[in-house]
Amino acid sequence: MPQLFYLSFLLRNETTPLLTGFVPITITIKKTIAMEKKQTPLSRKERKKAMTPEERKKRKRKRRIIWGSIISVLIIFRLLLPYIVLKYVNGKLENLEEYYGHVNDIDIHLYRGAYEIKDIRILKRVEKKGQTGEKDTIPFFKSPSIDLSIEWSAIFKGSIVGEISVEEPVVNFVKDKHKGEDVKADTADFAQLIDDLMPVTINRFDIHNGEVHYRDLQAKPKLDLALKNINITATNLTNVTDSKELLPATLTASAEAYEGKFALDAKFDGLAKKPTFDMTTSLKGLNLVLVNDMLREYGNFDVKKGTFSMYGEFAAKEGKFGGYTKPFLKDLDVVQWNKEEGDFKQILWETVVASAAEILQNQKKEQLATKIQMNGTFDKVNLNTWRAISYVLRNAFLNALRPSVDNSININNLKEGGKKTFLEKVFGGNPEKKEARKEKREARKEKREQRKKKKGS
Repeated sequence: MPQLFYLSFLLRNETTPLLTGFVPITITIKKTIAMEKKQTPLSRKERKKAMTPEERKKRKRKRRIIWGSIISVLIIFRLLLPYIVLKYVNGKLENLEEYYGHVNDIDIHLYRGAYEIKDIRILKRVEKKGQTGEKDTIPFFKSPSIDLSIEWSAIFKGSIVGEISVEEPVVNFVKDKHKGEDVKADTADFAQLIDDLMPVTINRFDIHNGEVHYRDLQAKPKLDLALKNINITATNLTNVTDSKELLPATLTASAEAYEGKFALDAKFDGLAKKPTFDMTTSLKGLNLVLVNDMLREYGNFDVKKGTFSMYGEFAAKEGKFGGYTKPFLKDLDVVQWNKEEGDFKQILWETVVASAAEILQNQKKEQLATKIQMNGTFDKVNLNTWRAISYVLRNAFLNALRPSVDNSININNLKEGGKKTFLEKVFGGNPEKKEARKEKREARKEKREQRKKKKGS
């Protein structure tokens, strides 16, 4: 640019001889200006206008190839995704220690952030009878469909959580094959399995039309006791509503048992480290005639008629719990004097059972009932046996117990009050003193064992 100013100065002063010498300089300046214009970035619209028809065609073709490749990759991934997830799920099921599981198919529902496990079966590995080290399998769990998805209603509350819906599950517990210590370990394994299968925290859980069976394969005939048409709904497990309530989560359950109706309602804190809940439960009108096989196997008697009902309340917090259960036998008629079904001992036993039931039932209500109170910690349960016997007598000869919950237990009141009954005063003693004496006996026993070890060494 300075060269242009100098050239114009020369023209104004009509210095023609010098003009000729500066012509090359003028050409150089024009080239420099053109290069500067060429280096200036053009806008998107300007570039489009500057493009030739052939360049535009190449650009469109390039875009089609890129978008086509992306869409093709996504389609292929979507087609392969069910097989990838199926392999992952079956891999997790195969790694269970005492179980073996398999899934037949997986459906992916991307539009709602879900996948569905189809036809899942889990078998429990058990040792073969009389063959140490060799394993056999028994059916433990099956379901035609388990749906795992994002809970969209929680997203509007600022939380990304999941929900599980299980359709028509069947669970089998076999006597002598499922021990108490095994159940605790199995529960931990299945909790870890659910965490592996569900990438987000579970906030809602549903079971539809499920069944739980208890089987005794050694009984004659073989026993299969079932709780059917089980429906369970648990909500707000992770407190996404940010409720300030002590028990923000809810659980409702219902089922059918031999013409009887089971119901459970509970409120609890799903995030608490120790069990914290308030629960009521009931079982109404179970037909005892339909479970005569069980009564013969475990009670050595059977009935002509009668129903069983039960009501209860339980609550827990800070590692302690309290509650009660009220069992009722109504219109009970025990079979007796049947020589074809047993020997003299069985006939005598059935006569004793029938006589006791007749004596201890409330004649007006025709019901045999009691109330069993319990409290303590989950490792140590205290049953008030003498009070339970007192309630049997009270129901029979004084006031009939009401077939309903008493609404006397809640999260703030884990133990019912009331004076000691006569039987408690005479035979019950002081529970604290009994516990102290028991601890002293255990301490003395340990000292004796230590002395024996020292003498032996």
